[in-house]
Amino acid sequence: MTRAVAAARPVLDPARLASVDLADPRLHAEHDLTRLWRHLRDEDPVHWHERPGRPGYWVITRHADVMAVYRDAERFTSERGNVLDTLLAGGDSAAGKMAAVTDGPRHAELRGVLLRAFTPRALEAVVARMTAAAGELVATAVAAGECDFATDVAARIPLAVICDLLGVPAGDRAEILRLTSSALASDDGTPAELAAWSVRNEILLYFADLAQVRRNSPHDDLVSLLVTSRVAGRPLTAEEVVFNCYSLVLGGDETTRYSMIGGLNAFIEEPEQWRRFTAGEVAPEQAVEEILRWTTPTLHAGRTATADAVLGGRLVEAGDLVTVWNVAGNLDERQFADPGRFDVGRTPNKHLTFAYGPHFCLGAHLARQELGAVLAALRDQVGAVRANGPQRRVYSNFLSGLSSLPVVLTPRRAA
Repeated sequence: MTRAVAAARPVLDPARLASVDLADPRLHAEHDLTRLWRHLRDEDPVHWHERPGRPGYWVITRHADVMAVYRDAERFTSERGNVLDTLLAGGDSAAGKMAAVTDGPRHAELRGVLLRAFTPRALEAVVARMTAAAGELVATAVAAGECDFATDVAARIPLAVICDLLGVPAGDRAEILRLTSSALASDDGTPAELAAWSVRNEILLYFADLAQVRRNSPHDDLVSLLVTSRVAGRPLTAEEVVFNCYSLVLGGDETTRYSMIGGLNAFIEEPEQWRRFTAGEVAPEQAVEEILRWTTPTLHAGRTATADAVLGGRLVEAGDLVTVWNVAGNLDERQFADPGRFDVGRTPNKHLTFAYGPHFCLGAHLARQELGAVLAALRDQVGAVRANGPQRRVYSNFLSGLSSLPVVLTPRRAA
């Protein structure tokens, strides 16, 4: 079954490209853009996209071109914003302070501090607790017979892990989940930019308060690491601490959660792949990578050209906004054999889900461990899984995934 057949959303005709706005969250939630991405890769891989009354921007869709932009942080900077909405609004106030929107030596310095908390060795205890928690959550869902996998299982693992790392108290975590879920996406696509900004400010204020607590009484957590670290001979500013906490809690929760949900949905749609995985015919690591490619929870990344550059035969001028579409690159026939097929044994699998180059995802190892733990729990405890009601997609031009996935889980011993 191909992605287009599996999706309940109508397939968007590429002929409509001139009339659609890729910045519109409803477009991504309500339509299958597979044919549109293929058309752009084949006919216009470096495409100038402009809507009346809005700044234009480049849309990059081929795997090799996306990699080239990610690799070249000098000519394609993230310092004016790394997502489309921010770029269209004129820039990111966290530039030069948050690692995700900082380049050059300062980026390397900030990333070096953060990496201390994300090495495999530093994460050993966190991964052990998370693996046990994943097993318990799946066991509870199996015992109940049915659940909403999105809210009852997937939503409770990545958030708990990143909150453990940041030292967020258990009593605050439900509120953090509510805030992160609405910071970059909505349930219905209704324009609510003011509400989204309000939510983002609430997250920033929360971590400003937590950082102040940790300055007075450091713990063994990432917030304490940030407030006690010195970079280039000076401590991080309050803004640097808060902006990086904000980036970590959003990046550590949303994307991994959507991969978990989308992975189980792919298995429902492709029962033969479920059989191959649960029968041990493919390595779990391969299944993890294919789910990451297939779901591509981060649709795009944004950059600004700092100098004239030729990309895919087109001249990108200094100052131009550039968007690279991971979702399109992960379906590129030039890189992947039969990319529209979900294949848990796919190898090689050089997907773009974690980006590439200097801004390669800090939490990639952790995300793989989280997804692997959930898959292992499902493999060991679930014999069969089927849909149990309508799905619900998130509305976002940046994130892609399901916010609701009702399922019936049959215990492995009874399957």
